[in-house]
Amino acid sequence: MFAAEAVPRRAPVRGQASYSQADGLTEDGNKLAQVWVEDHPKQGGSSSSSSPLAHGGGSRRDSKLEVKGGNGEAASSGACGGGGGAYRKSSAGGGGGGGGGGGGGVGAGGNSNRHSQIMPAGTPRPGSLKDPEIADLFEKNDPEKIFEDLREIGHGSFGAVYYARCTVTKEIVAIKKMSYLGKQTYEKWQDILKEIRFLRQLKHPNTIEYKGCYLRDHTAWLVMEYCLGSASDIIEVHKRPLKEEEIAAICEGVLRGLNYLHSLGKIHRDVKAGNILLTDNGTVKLADFGSASIKCPANSFVGTPYWMAPEVILAMDEGQYDGKVDVWSLGITCIELAERKPPYFNMNAMSALYHIAQNERPTLHSSEWTDGFRHFVEVCLTKSPNERPTSGKLLSQHTFITRSRSSNVLVDLINRTKAAVRELDNLNYRKMKKILMIDTCETESQIGDADDTPDEQTGGDSSKSNSITSEHSIHSMGVSASSQSSSTNSLPLHNADSNDGYGGSLRNQRSHAGNKMPTSTGMTANLIEHGANNFATIRTTSIVTKQQKEHMQEEMHEQMSGYKRMRREQHGALVKLEERCKAEVDSHKQLLEKEYENLMQQFSKELEKLQARHHQELDRKLKQNQNAEKKLHKEITSRQEADRKALETQQKKEYKAYKERWKKELSQDEMTPKRLRDATLQSHKDNLKQSEAQEEQRLQRGQREYLDLEIRKFRRKKLLSYHALEQELLREELNKRQQQLEQAHAMLLRHHEKTQELEYRQQRAVHALREEQIHWQHSTELSNQRDYMQRAERDLRKKHALELKQQPKSLKQKEMQIRKQFRETCKIQTRQYKALKAQILQTTPKDEQKAVIKKLKEEQRRKLALLGEQYEQSISEMLQKQSIRLDESQEIECQILKQRLNRELEILMAYQSKNKMHAESQRDRERRELEERVLVRRALLEKKLEDETQKILDERSERIRLLHEKHERELQQFDEESARSGLSALAIAEASKESYPDDESLSGSMLSLVHSNSSTSFPPNSL
Repeated sequence: MFAAEAVPRRAPVRGQASYSQADGLTEDGNKLAQVWVEDHPKQGGSSSSSSPLAHGGGSRRDSKLEVKGGNGEAASSGACGGGGGAYRKSSAGGGGGGGGGGGGGVGAGGNSNRHSQIMPAGTPRPGSLKDPEIADLFEKNDPEKIFEDLREIGHGSFGAVYYARCTVTKEIVAIKKMSYLGKQTYEKWQDILKEIRFLRQLKHPNTIEYKGCYLRDHTAWLVMEYCLGSASDIIEVHKRPLKEEEIAAICEGVLRGLNYLHSLGKIHRDVKAGNILLTDNGTVKLADFGSASIKCPANSFVGTPYWMAPEVILAMDEGQYDGKVDVWSLGITCIELAERKPPYFNMNAMSALYHIAQNERPTLHSSEWTDGFRHFVEVCLTKSPNERPTSGKLLSQHTFITRSRSSNVLVDLINRTKAAVRELDNLNYRKMKKILMIDTCETESQIGDADDTPDEQTGGDSSKSNSITSEHSIHSMGVSASSQSSSTNSLPLHNADSNDGYGGSLRNQRSHAGNKMPTSTGMTANLIEHGANNFATIRTTSIVTKQQKEHMQEEMHEQMSGYKRMRREQHGALVKLEERCKAEVDSHKQLLEKEYENLMQQFSKELEKLQARHHQELDRKLKQNQNAEKKLHKEITSRQEADRKALETQQKKEYKAYKERWKKELSQDEMTPKRLRDATLQSHKDNLKQSEAQEEQRLQRGQREYLDLEIRKFRRKKLLSYHALEQELLREELNKRQQQLEQAHAMLLRHHEKTQELEYRQQRAVHALREEQIHWQHSTELSNQRDYMQRAERDLRKKHALELKQQPKSLKQKEMQIRKQFRETCKIQTRQYKALKAQILQTTPKDEQKAVIKKLKEEQRRKLALLGEQYEQSISEMLQKQSIRLDESQEIECQILKQRLNRELEILMAYQSKNKMHAESQRDRERRELEERVLVRRALLEKKLEDETQKILDERSERIRLLHEKHERELQQFDEESARSGLSALAIAEASKESYPDDESLSGSMLSLVHSNSSTSFPPNSL
């Protein structure tokens, strides 16, 4: 029986070597290209490795790879279920050593001290509960007082998994103790927190139930639901595939759990038979959320190789994936349940990755399965993620899941498995007792007999195993690098870091072989003591024993640990380069934006100054015109006043002269009466005054008309001058704007060139790093493959040497068998000789009997000699045949192994070549895309500059047109106003006789005193 979550597993390979070169953008001609770095957190931290007890017979193949990169992706520290271990992520941090159990990896090299742990500044120390959010994750009680009867059932890098009983609820639970002391303390603590947070969010019948978490002595006690076993255990116990209806029932439960996870935006990423747990009532439970992602889509290289979807394997190169990767893993799990092992199981795990990535989807080999099951596997293993159905669609629509079946399918399967486990354990126990009885004295045999009774009584329980849990810790669980077990739990990748389901761990650990048989009294007491707490299981002792032995060899783990570190270091290098590029781009962008902004501010200030100066000039021009008009008006008025005064003086003189003349003339005419003379004089005076008044009026009217005409002429001239000034100032402003636009355009083009140069330089740096990394990765993979080949050949040589060593023993046994046959033949011949002798002697006369007896003896000796010769020949032929047969079989095995290894090496090299070509084509594509983006950006920029240039030209033409229209309108209004005043437009347009004051000097006496017009004011005959 095992619990829901397995022992903490090996930390998976983390670190994403992906780089995204985003488009450079232009916005208002000034947005610069940016290199977008994917939201990968700095996850370059190390992972811890361990060898927890897996519930699926852990072989080196069920290792889990994980290269972590995306934001929010959870990789909790739970153990891996199913058959074997899983590489898992250690939390974000600064680095850290490679796998704990494996040491420096081949190819990637280095030891665990190569990396140093970097704890973020201001972060609370691990184990601190000062943060209320962290304190809320842990219960306040002392776990040692709450849980009793703890039995270690698994061990891992973060601690051990225990079977326990809660003293409060009397409930059987599984406890995973995770210590965060030692190396990578901060990372371990973060992993613990992530796992707790992830499990707390789950509440579904088909996922493992979270019971709580406690903190004591730098160790977290993670309490979870206790389960019976895994689907992987069932296959291992029965040594045969499951029935189709049993597979359908398991798949339905798995799909319900996956649909729940996917609805929360989470991805399991490690679905396999070892992580599918079963309860006593037949409920299917998903376990091992150590590789789960709390973010969808994700882009991490995570999972167990044989069950990984193609898009997960290629995630670092080709982008992200979603929950459909779990559907692929479910399809592989179906093949595992139907054929006892997943596809590509007979090859190296790394080779399996290459096959999965580039080959067609796997299929069921046997023809006994129904079309519905075959179609279900086919749709689950659809290569394109876009065409692959979701878990919800499969659950509700596929006939393989929805068709009717018995509700007790899984319950019956579990009961049969329990019975098989009891039978196997009893059989193994009897074999062991028989061996001990043969090899020990009679007393020990009797003691052994006494042990039999309680054991058989214990085995008779319908729900309990007859095996007693081992009291010692299982510190060395894992797989032999050369183990080729057909069990799905015998994965050649490394240790049996199996599921987070304690399924593998919480199985009873028997202690039969190699331990001294206890006394009858001790055994009985032990059974009585543990009988009440003995827990149900569907796992045999042989599975556990095999895990203990297989974990002794860690070469594959070392190899994968090194590969993991290499990928993590590569990811860290890429992340650093991307961050450096992003910082450089941000700095570049800020610098260019600031430069452009300063230029725009400078242009704005220059335009404001220019416009202010233009307004001042126009105001000054207007004031000058007003002052000039006033001075002109004053000059003409003063001149006309002088003319009027001169006329008045002249009229007075003339009046006096005329008056004297008239008096003189009238005084000479004495004949005329005085009254008449006075009347005549008065009449002359009146006529003269009337004439003078008319002359004065004519002068004033002429002066007024002249003044109006000159003022209108002056105003028209100044209006034209003002218009010319406005046009000149407008041209100056427009020229300034055009000049500024040209300068801005030149700066934008220069910025574009700088940005383009930066983009090309950064892309070259990223491509060079990625090319170097893929070269190093391929070298490491080849080195690992060659090490694997050497290891396989070395194991085969060891096997052959053992066969040669054991051959004399087998030959001796065969020789003894031939000798026994020879003796029996001799005895038969002797009996036949005696019978024949007796028969012949009865019918032979006595005188002839001596000769007959002699003849019979000679015949007997001849036949015995012939038998002896045949015996020697048989021995010789047997020895020769056995030697030849052994040599031939070993040679055939060597050839088969070499062919298989060479084929795997060829496949790896072909995959690497394809991968290298793909990477090169991707770099070429990125270069072309960047060139296209740069060209498009340049074209858009040039189009924008052209549009802006055309816009300012149109604006220039429009403003000039509007100004001309305004001037024409003002001039027309002026002429119409002049016409209404009775002035001719032609007369106003004529050159003025007046000398207008200079615009530049209006302060002094600038009106020239021209010749007086008074002499022309009065025509000669005016009087």
